[in-house]
Amino acid sequence: MTIDPVNFAAILAMGALTYFTRILGFLIADRLPKSGPVRVALDALPPAVLVAVIAPIVMSGPIEAAAGLVVLLLALRLPLIATVAIGVAVAALLRFAFL
Repeated sequence: MTIDPVNFAAILAMGALTYFTRILGFLIADRLPKSGPVRVALDALPPAVLVAVIAPIVMSGPIEAAAGLVVLLLALRLPLIATVAIGVAVAALLRFAFL
């Protein structure tokens, strides 16, 4: 097996850039204001990432759409981790019942 130098260089560059972005986050986080619009934006990041990951899955079928609706309703009342856990359980139960 041979390793193409161009592919190897691309993999190393992607790894270096990934590491750089993680380190940059730690360096910049100390300089950001702890209140105001920046704080509001940082508080909105976890749910935004969760929606970006889950939205394509919810649109993939009726079982996933039903579980997504349950999660949407629960998200108005429960903490994020409880909402995620119950949403996964509902999706699993619906798949077990209907597939």
